[in-house]
Amino acid sequence: MFEIEHFAGWSDMDFNGHMRNTAYLDKSVDARMHFFAKQGFPVSEFMRLRIGPVVMKDEIEYFREIHLLDRLKVGFALAGLSLDGSRMLLRNEFMREGRQIARVTSTGGWLDLEKRKLICPPPPLLDVMNALGKTEDFVELPSSVNRGQAS
Repeated sequence: MFEIEHFAGWSDMDFNGHMRNTAYLDKSVDARMHFFAKQGFPVSEFMRLRIGPVVMKDEIEYFREIHLLDRLKVGFALAGLSLDGSRMLLRNEFMREGRQIARVTSTGGWLDLEKRKLICPPPPLLDVMNALGKTEDFVELPSSVNRGQAS
């Protein structure tokens, strides 16, 4: 599993003094984008290709609270992928001192930024996706691309 270190900052906190739910989503995206950048797909490459990741559903499971300035590790792995790479299930695990804090699971795909349609990723990006560590509950997903449309 790919992993980055983070900490819970002031802007991550909610009224109750723990990390707000949208901060988990933000830190999940940070981990994902760090992974892609380290694999040769920084944001500039996505812009050049005119494609981008799109999330259609997020699910957050909470196990423990995160408080201001807590240090945490955010892991990133693949929980599901279609054979053509057009649909993906992304998993982020939040850990503090070796204990699981939360899990974010996101269903997504790849968006053609000009046509505003879901597409299959180019082969080099699909290779990067296939090289990402897989979760124990990894599943093969159906394609998001209609067979009648050109990818």
